[in-house]
Amino acid sequence: MTAHIDYQAQHKQRLAYMPWLYFSLKPKHLSWAKPWQDEIQRRLMALETITIGDNCFIAEQAHLFAEPGRGIIIGDQCMLAADSFLHGPIVLGNEVAINHGCSLDGGSGKIVIGDQTRIANNVTIYAFNHGMSPNSPIYQQKSNSKGIVIGKDVWIGAQAGIVDGVTIGDCAVIGMGAIVTKDVPDYGIVAGNPATLIGDRRNRRDKK
Repeated sequence: MTAHIDYQAQHKQRLAYMPWLYFSLKPKHLSWAKPWQDEIQRRLMALETITIGDNCFIAEQAHLFAEPGRGIIIGDQCMLAADSFLHGPIVLGNEVAINHGCSLDGGSGKIVIGDQTRIANNVTIYAFNHGMSPNSPIYQQKSNSKGIVIGKDVWIGAQAGIVDGVTIGDCAVIGMGAIVTKDVPDYGIVAGNPATLIGDRRNRRDKK
């Protein structure tokens, strides 16, 4: 019995950091994983202003905070990995993946992420900025928030950063470690700090 309990605990850890595996679990594993997920999501929706769609995976080690007026809406078949931090207002479309260590704060302007967008590990998306006047300490100054919009079918590479006021078009690709300070067009491929346009996804003909 002990070995069985230990196995489940390890499997839960594996799913927490590789949540895409949840969607290919065999029935014998779903028999314990589905009730486990149902309880995690039920608890979140009871404690915070959160709406969760059908067939989602949210790691037990994910940290979601959504006060009234700063809600989080999660579409169907989304996955949120361990050590991710989400503070509303945030709206996720369907089939959005947020991998481990990501940090998202919607400020007052909101973060909106379109369907089928994939966000790799340790990505930072902050929809607010502090004032920077030299007349007073930064922490005492008012923050401002324009909001961030990320389109559908976007791929955001590991350790990228996206600043307030940016719109990323549909089907764009953000390179690993890129710092996005300006809008990205549909199908645009950007990289660097600050991120610059280096290509167009429609020109790619990757081998299958």
